Amino acid sequence: MLIPLVDLKAQHRQIADELQQRLARLFENTAFVLGEEVASFEHEFARFSGVKHCVGVANGTDALEIMLRAVGVGDRDEVIVPVNSFVATAFAVMRAGAVPKFVDSDPETHLIDVETVAPHIKRRTKAILAVHLYGQMAPMEELKTLADQTGVLLLEDAAQAHGASRHDQGLASVGLAAATSFYPSKNLGGYGDGGAVLTNSDDLAAAVRALRNYGSEVKHHHPRVGFNSRLDAIQAVVLSAKLKHLATWNKARRQAAGRYDKLLSGLDAVTLPVTLLGNEHVCTCTSYACHVATRYCAD
Repeated sequence: MLIPLVDLKAQHRQIADELQQRLARLFENTAFVLGEEVASFEHEFARFSGVKHCVGVANGTDALEIMLRAVGVGDRDEVIVPVNSFVATAFAVMRAGAVPKFVDSDPETHLIDVETVAPHIKRRTKAILAVHLYGQMAPMEELKTLADQTGVLLLEDAAQAHGASRHDQGLASVGLAAATSFYPSKNLGGYGDGGAVLTNSDDLAAAVRALRNYGSEVKHHHPRVGFNSRLDAIQAVVLSAKLKHLATWNKARRQAAGRYDKLLSGLDAVTLPVTLLGNEHVCTCTSYACHVATRYCAD
């Protein structure tokens, strides 16, 4: 029996009727890039995440790079990243002109190991880019203390953590900003690529909005070099429909992860990932279950 890690067909069946109506209206209005649907989703996801601003972009890697550029990361700067992350985290740092400096991850949680960060903070260090891996948040309060002590920026890669929280604080509540992805396999995924930057900073949100749109907030006025990286309206419609179900879907993920814990506990060949105390885990797709299964097969 084949059990898919991500059943996108089952998700679609729950939103199919709403999508049919909203997409029909969108096709009639022909507002396919940015526009009302994108603005509406940005507002909804910002409210869901507990932050002031959500700025939609074309994909998660662009979200990371644009976030880095918007806070001033650039040529020859160094950015600390955990070695245990998808390659896009480091690629975004390099695309911004900076140098990724890799640090170890905690062997139990697989999140960034705070104790290994401090020795890597040097004169050129501009930021710490914490990764909320497999659906749980990194130890942000400890990283924030370190960032404040050393004067570096604290940023978040939240591509696997829609709806996650730590001590009741969500994405971009401790770090200056968080970049996320809406790739279809994410726990909030579109029907194609998409991403966003979350922040409570008005100035940073304005910078991201300009960078995603050729460096412009006013048509035909381009004070800085930017990107063509805008979230399109079709993806915004899909994400908005799915967002209404995300809390329920995340709860189901936690229940499934708990079942894996119960079934695999006590097996000497298996090391189960640990959830940090204070974390609300969202057990993202191709992560928790896949990680456990991979370790079990490898051992």
